[in-house]
Amino acid sequence: MAASKEGFGLKDVTLDLPLGYIMGLIGPNGAGKSTLIKLILNMIRRDSGDIQVLGRDNIQEEEAIKGDLGVVFDSIFLNGQWYVEAAERIMAPFYPRWNSRRYADYLQRFGLQPGQKIKKLSRGMQMKLMLAIALSHDARLLILDEPTSGLDVLSRDELMDILVDYIADGRHSVLFSTHITADLESVADFITYINAGSVYFTGPKDEFEDSFMLVQGAHGDISRAQESMLLGLRAYATGFDALIRSEDRQTFLEAADPAHSGVREGRYQMQRADFDTVMRLTVHGPRQLGSTPEFHSVDGGTASSRVKSGASLSVRNGHEGGKQ
Repeated sequence: MAASKEGFGLKDVTLDLPLGYIMGLIGPNGAGKSTLIKLILNMIRRDSGDIQVLGRDNIQEEEAIKGDLGVVFDSIFLNGQWYVEAAERIMAPFYPRWNSRRYADYLQRFGLQPGQKIKKLSRGMQMKLMLAIALSHDARLLILDEPTSGLDVLSRDELMDILVDYIADGRHSVLFSTHITADLESVADFITYINAGSVYFTGPKDEFEDSFMLVQGAHGDISRAQESMLLGLRAYATGFDALIRSEDRQTFLEAADPAHSGVREGRYQMQRADFDTVMRLTVHGPRQLGSTPEFHSVDGGTASSRVKSGASLSVRNGHEGGKQ
């Protein structure tokens, strides 16, 4: 799937979110995360490709699909003059499976009072209200765009617990866009990393964590042969941080310039790269992986074929285009 607007475009975005799983959507500001979510919701037009939500085309069956979606953006869409109790009266008619008891339970769990005016709520409490609405109509797919913005640590942990419970029956899934990558470490099953409008990685979280290594060394201690293996590099007056594929670790060491240092043991510090390190070193890095890699399980199946049957969300080779 691909698209473009005002000089920015999504290019050949392909990903799958199976039923019963949580996918973290990560990337720097302006990478295309919110644009992708808007395309899924048919809020902007795509140039080509195909988006299936719960097995249905997101344009041809848009109305039916949206009844099965719970969506939380990073800004509230509710009228600030409404009271919390009025939000249910206004929103419930749009969802045939609205559950008033569940809504009341979430209000109590989140510390929201029915008689509070929405505009008087803090940003964090407004986000909790949006989450209560999204979780109260048995949405099959929950789409969250920066939902933890404004939440304190305890509230973020509580949300992570709610999401784990939400997908436990295997019928529900979550697409979770966030800049707070620590939120994904404990709950995400899959990671999609978007950079400059393209998918840099999509696959199981553990494969993402095992795919990249951070290399640190002395200033200038990189040979030309090693440069060809770099996915990203940041140089400092005293040294450098570099990103390589984990599979290239031994080759990278063997390609070191012997003339630069007589000491081989401990010459480089190498460790598994976390989410933030991968993003920091690839945003302006010398190389990208190119087309989306296909990650294989030990039994030879693709990442999405070794999980529960059925797809909650499928985005296929297309391009965004048009205006909101």
